[in-house]
Amino acid sequence: MQIALVTNKEKILIGILTDGDIRRGLINGLDLSDPIGDIVNWEPLVAKLSWKSDMVLEVMRSNTVKQVPIVDDDGKVSGLHSLDDFLARPLLSNLMIIMAGGRGERMLQHTDKIPKPLLKVGGKPMLEHIIIRAANEGFKNFVITTNYLGPMIEEYFGLGEKWNVKISYIREMHALGTAGALSLLNPTPEAPMVVTNGDVLTDIKYGDLLDFHIRNDAAATLAVKPHEVHNPFGVVKMEGAKVIGFEEKPVWRNIINAGIYALNPESLAYLTFSEYCDMPDLLTRITSDKKQCLAYPMHERWIDVGRPDDLPVATDFLLRNKRT
Repeated sequence: MQIALVTNKEKILIGILTDGDIRRGLINGLDLSDPIGDIVNWEPLVAKLSWKSDMVLEVMRSNTVKQVPIVDDDGKVSGLHSLDDFLARPLLSNLMIIMAGGRGERMLQHTDKIPKPLLKVGGKPMLEHIIIRAANEGFKNFVITTNYLGPMIEEYFGLGEKWNVKISYIREMHALGTAGALSLLNPTPEAPMVVTNGDVLTDIKYGDLLDFHIRNDAAATLAVKPHEVHNPFGVVKMEGAKVIGFEEKPVWRNIINAGIYALNPESLAYLTFSEYCDMPDLLTRITSDKKQCLAYPMHERWIDVGRPDDLPVATDFLLRNKRT
């Protein structure tokens, strides 16, 4: 539901914590293990039990919020109004582009005769999981870029009728990197598009990433995720031969590119037709031209299926999705 309600012991509402509050906290340097007190909204909008639906909907629209807690006359939590309860999820005309042309060099024992996006995780190809998740959010127009064993992907997905979506293909005659295939889009989209790598499984809501991108008037937005590397050894700090300190099993924290993007159509102007280009290079060209490129901090689960050992992890990822 993307919201947590904060109450006292008597169940009286004292604050709320939303998905947006968490992302803003991550941008400002907080860690997922930090206490929530600094990012809780202690003066939330509320709806009384007696309010009718049209009044609740007007409050949501005028304040641009998706959820409003329901409280009784004593301020105790009685429920939660969600915008999804009032409005059906609209179908989105925006393109969902899935980059599925790579060979999967690190997984050649599995990809010698099958393209990596068709490797099965939890009984279905990775690419199918991505399409189903996006279709459930309202995306209906998909473009899949293919190169290595591309006909196998086209044979499996066809035009998308099985999933009640429309699928078209960009066929790379040679490897074009993680962004170069976008130069082959014809016609050029008129609305912002979502682009994802075909080997990334995640709980992210693609529509929320797109909303963030549009709302902040960005030329490009990339999903980013905190990543920790744990050193299993104690680190010795030295100046020449002199020991100046110790750090016991340090943790290095970085922000990594999650391989999921939202792009405005004009971003494609920074590509040369059928020329190799990786996505970081495209984003660098955009920012070098003083266009706004934003980061969308993720707290959702995410896995890049890049190595053979990732396949059982990805299967467990999907099984936990079903349990929750």
